[in-house]
Amino acid sequence: MLEKINETTDFLRSKGFIDPDAGIVLGTGLGGLTAKMENCTELDYRVIPHFPVSTVEGHEGKLIYGELGKKKIVAMKGRFHFYEGYGPEQMSLPVRVLKYLGIKCLFLSNASGGLNPDFRIGDIMIITDHINLLPNPLIGHNDDRIGARFPDMGEAYDKYLINKALLIADKHGIRVHKGIYLSTSGPTFETPAEYKYFRIIGADAVGMSTTPEVILARHMNLPVFAVSIITDLGVEGKIEYTTHQSVIEEAAKTEDRMTTLMTDMIASL
Repeated sequence: MLEKINETTDFLRSKGFIDPDAGIVLGTGLGGLTAKMENCTELDYRVIPHFPVSTVEGHEGKLIYGELGKKKIVAMKGRFHFYEGYGPEQMSLPVRVLKYLGIKCLFLSNASGGLNPDFRIGDIMIITDHINLLPNPLIGHNDDRIGARFPDMGEAYDKYLINKALLIADKHGIRVHKGIYLSTSGPTFETPAEYKYFRIIGADAVGMSTTPEVILARHMNLPVFAVSIITDLGVEGKIEYTTHQSVIEEAAKTEDRMTTLMTDMIASL
């Protein structure tokens, strides 16, 4: 694995991806943040050695290097999911490469279903913890050069970054919640009984991504900040028919607020 990471990292450096301050992984319908980046270099995932390819609508499959908030960042415009059929090694390589390029922290976003009855469609939830019901991406051989066999997850989401985000949101008048994110394999949306169960065990939102990236980042001692955009509701009495297209459309409506929050967060690093 480390040999592949180094090969991919060397390739990207040869294309000008030099010493980024932060990495961003953009979820369904949230790729517009890259329009705010300046002096960009853009590569299709298909031309990057060992990189998987995004197969989901709303995930363009591009790696973009540029400036945001006067900081150098690498943005993944599209992520990879277990439901696409990718195994642990394919899932782990992109996050590992971001770390080896030199990022100091990882920013994540996703579209998710709200389980907390206080949530509304279009709300932003700052993730403070998670419940991972996906296969753990660290299953298999562990390379001690990359990280410890048994990484601690007691602070999966960086408290300093969470507090900074709350201050920025207050400054801009952006409505945010804090909450626990639960990940499932997908690709089916949840049944009413599943929504109810996930709420009972402590989740505020549910989606099909993000937790593998967090686990991989923490395995390498990389600080993480993550947000969910609430695009539909899994609350009894408020459950409506959900499609991937409706998720993309609702995520796009919140993109400006999410972009403001992320830009100020990165500028303050």
